[in-house]
Amino acid sequence: MEPGQAHLDMQTVVEVEINSLSVAGSPRISGEDTEHVEMLTVAQAPLPPIIAHRATMRVIDGVHRLRAAERRGDDKIAVRFFDGDEADAFVLAVESNITHGLPLSMADRKNAAERIIRSHPLWSDRMIASVTGIAPGTVAEIRRRVSGAAAAGRGRIGQDGRFRPLNGAEGRRLAGNLIAENPGLSLRQIARASGISPETARDVRNRLRRGEEPLLKGRSRQTPRAQREQVPAGSAGAGDGGESAAPTRMPVQDRTVVVRRLKVDPALRFSETGRTLLRLLSIHTISAEEWDDIMANIPPHCSGIIAQLARECADIWADFAQRAERNVAEAV
Repeated sequence: MEPGQAHLDMQTVVEVEINSLSVAGSPRISGEDTEHVEMLTVAQAPLPPIIAHRATMRVIDGVHRLRAAERRGDDKIAVRFFDGDEADAFVLAVESNITHGLPLSMADRKNAAERIIRSHPLWSDRMIASVTGIAPGTVAEIRRRVSGAAAAGRGRIGQDGRFRPLNGAEGRRLAGNLIAENPGLSLRQIARASGISPETARDVRNRLRRGEEPLLKGRSRQTPRAQREQVPAGSAGAGDGGESAAPTRMPVQDRTVVVRRLKVDPALRFSETGRTLLRLLSIHTISAEEWDDIMANIPPHCSGIIAQLARECADIWADFAQRAERNVAEAV
């Protein structure tokens, strides 16, 4: 279940007096967009139900629809109610405005991320990124600026609801012991038992098969996972053949969620270049098992050229990542 939606009744819609609703606390820093309100006002189609926080009667999603209904002269509007606390209501407000309607600006998203970091300090950077529609690295930067947030707790809660320690070394050690004692365990069983991702479990297993230690070389026991994950692909030391600089990959389920959210972002899906980018990114949402199947079925006589093409594609993506990160830095 998505963050913030556990207390949202999607089945029940009630008519509510417009003057009983409040529009305070919107994630939009600059307020309402008058052109969007006008467009909704003159549209012939009925306005979809808005979402309101039952305890405070504050509009969570649908302020523009509310204003349009007022301009149409309506006294009531269709409402779905959310019954969580105010912090979760804000999360739902941000999430709703990311997935449909008029998109939040980058400034809105960063401001929302800071507020969610304060209200949900144990949420992982990727969890908050999936809600706000910004990169996990940007969330990590915001977290470091928020007083005391970076040091809060010994771990983070991911999108799967599991708590994982910031220091992943212990998880790798435990995974190594489990593999040694029970070599027949699946990657998912190892991951669940040791608090790491299936892809990290795969890396540990492969390292043990090569006779190596489960821990990555050159990493201090106290190096926070958040710092390790921000090593950009293609940066100094990331592709020099040394495993000590290899960044932890985003789990495939996290990539899938992020790409799914990008697909509903109007800024991407309504442009040809955006749709091309989404198609390219979707390729990388297949599971590790699917990659293994592909690898197992490569004809031996094609392996060399495929390896060369794969490296060239990796270099292209690494260059693309660096350019995208420069764009993020310039927008801060």
